[in-house]
Amino acid sequence: MISSDSARESLIRGNIAQRLGGDKYGTDTTVYKFEKIKRAKRSALELNPAAELIDLGIGEPDEGADPAIVEILYREASKPENRFYSDNGVSEFCNSAGRYLKRRFALDVDASTQINHVVGTKNAFAMIPFMFINPGDVTLMTVPGYPVMGTATKNLGGEVYNMPLEASNGFFPDFDAVPKSILQRAKLMYLNYPNNPTGVVATTEFFQRAIDFARKNGIVIVSDVAYGELVYGGDAGRGAGGDGGAEVRQPSILTLPGGLECAIEVYSLSKMFNMTGWRLGFVVGSPLVVGAFASVKDNFDSGQFRPIQHAGAYALDNAEAITPPLVAKYHRRLTALHDVMTGLGFEVLPPQGTFYLYIKAPQGVVVDGVVTTFPDAQSFCTFLISEAFIVSVPWDDSGAYIRFSATFEAETLDEESRIIQKVAHVLGQFEFKF
Repeated sequence: MISSDSARESLIRGNIAQRLGGDKYGTDTTVYKFEKIKRAKRSALELNPAAELIDLGIGEPDEGADPAIVEILYREASKPENRFYSDNGVSEFCNSAGRYLKRRFALDVDASTQINHVVGTKNAFAMIPFMFINPGDVTLMTVPGYPVMGTATKNLGGEVYNMPLEASNGFFPDFDAVPKSILQRAKLMYLNYPNNPTGVVATTEFFQRAIDFARKNGIVIVSDVAYGELVYGGDAGRGAGGDGGAEVRQPSILTLPGGLECAIEVYSLSKMFNMTGWRLGFVVGSPLVVGAFASVKDNFDSGQFRPIQHAGAYALDNAEAITPPLVAKYHRRLTALHDVMTGLGFEVLPPQGTFYLYIKAPQGVVVDGVVTTFPDAQSFCTFLISEAFIVSVPWDDSGAYIRFSATFEAETLDEESRIIQKVAHVLGQFEFKF
């Protein structure tokens, strides 16, 4: 006799959508890279309980939001009128976003029709395919990259075409390499600059090429600007240097000729204002594309908590005071880590933007006269955790690379310096093969 629990599970399993694996859902034994990292960390600490694990894999800010932002949240949460749904947003937040874009990029938009808030940009990337994708349509995605828009495309019966970010093309997608058969069905293209994980910053020339490519092929660009404030000195997109980036901006794709005709930008307050868990951002584009987004959004959520939007408005209006210390901190840490790794012989992109370093994995390492090879970045990442007690994130999408993050916790400059010096000391004991 089949138990009621087994019968219930059988019924449910038989009705699970094929996009989740159908009746095979839950039986996949694949272990994804972030779970592999967690397991390797646990194992290293169990075997070496006294060891200090240096976590350079964390992909979120190490500090909380500015106290003034928190105070605004507290004050606004105390007001009874803020208890209601916000639906497509409160005007104060959209107006602040409009002022921010005007100051930063000289971008003039009508906040009432060209900006809409989002409950975290992850939601936005999941919603946008609902605006454009029909079964058989294609979304162009960069790899490595943030996969949400591609996953949503597949769930709608569309297809994903991956555009690799490779050193030979400056870690920009090669538009000429996309087959004509794909272009005939392509509707969307995802771009993320400053880029996670490479740290590369977009140039005006690249964005203009992207616009020309999109207009020629009838494609809508979705530009993810999650790390927009985190740009470091010099000529944006052409290398690091300067004084921490206070005078440097990556251009807005919407300010370039044709940009508003084919692009939508998605901004996040998570990384730029230490507001990761607050789940707040905004989209900006033409009235038509933002109106279509609002129509989809009406069926997904009822808006972010009003006090969070008021706090976000304060953050955007005071960006020039809030973000420079964060930019200076990340630039200082990334520069120091870059110098350590290049000094050890690693191939590392100089810090241009984001709070990440993109590091090419070595071919192997010699330990006690024995050579261990690294067939991919995952194996090198595992070695770093188990033998050096350093956590990183592997990327094997377009070559073998690991990502270091500058968001490790260090409350003082002395502690920051100690951690970076320990990375240098620990890795300096190994003989890596490149």
